[in-house]
Amino acid sequence: MSGAITRGVVFVHSAPRALCPHIEWALGSVLDQRIALDWTLQPAVTGMVRAEHSWIGPVGTGAALASALRGWTHLRYEITEDSTAISDGGRWSHTPELGIFHAQTDTHGNVVVPENRVRAALEHAHDAARMRKELDLALGQAWDDELEPFRYAGAGAPIKWLHRVG
Repeated sequence: MSGAITRGVVFVHSAPRALCPHIEWALGSVLDQRIALDWTLQPAVTGMVRAEHSWIGPVGTGAALASALRGWTHLRYEITEDSTAISDGGRWSHTPELGIFHAQTDTHGNVVVPENRVRAALEHAHDAARMRKELDLALGQAWDDELEPFRYAGAGAPIKWLHRVG
């Protein structure tokens, strides 16, 4: 790998079992390695499974992973990419109903709303409901609302502790 290296996590919040090998293949093709996810039942939706995968790769890997998973029916996922000294972080959220949402994130994982999005929302200062709608869109609130039950259901998922040796 050359250039800046970053890390992140792929959260597959819900997927049909039949899609699991395809998801693993798609992630592996981007990460250039064989991926075998530890699939567990997703209690928020009967018949669905969930998994998580931590990754390390060049800046831009998060976008490539999101593109590889985009558009699959019944798939809900989030991908994070940490910021580096030379790049912002990012978060990609996808639901079948809403499609994909991308936001820049700071070093703490907070969504960063660009100046022009704030200015566009302020154009509707005379209409508080419309201004709120514009800010919610900029923050990805609809995606957070839809994904929150799936995140919560995954809170009891097994944790893998990674240890650096050498």
